[in-house]
Amino acid sequence: MKYMLLIYGNEREWQGLPESETGQRLAAYRAYTEALMKAGALVAGDRLQHSHTATTVRVEGGKTNVLNGPYAESREQLGGYYLIEAPDLDAALSWAARCPGASHGAIEVRPIWAM
Repeated sequence: MKYMLLIYGNEREWQGLPESETGQRLAAYRAYTEALMKAGALVAGDRLQHSHTATTVRVEGGKTNVLNGPYAESREQLGGYYLIEAPDLDAALSWAARCPGASHGAIEVRPIWAM
């Protein structure tokens, strides 16, 4: 079954990190990605650009509204994702707990609804 691991964190926290710590965190993500690949669990994954680059689209009453930026202000922003293949939710949760983002933010795990 496929699961989406949505990585939430505070963008401002990343911006204030010393270069050495940023390097350590990025290395942790590279190692995690490699572990997913070696296990055959990685389907896809990417880091997202900062939330201020987002555009939100809503259609209300037949009228399209386009807004710059994310829909809601929050302390944590969606920063990236991994789409993984796992035998069950417990295995997906185990992968989520190993994700570096879990130690400085949150990982939302959602099963994919196959169409």
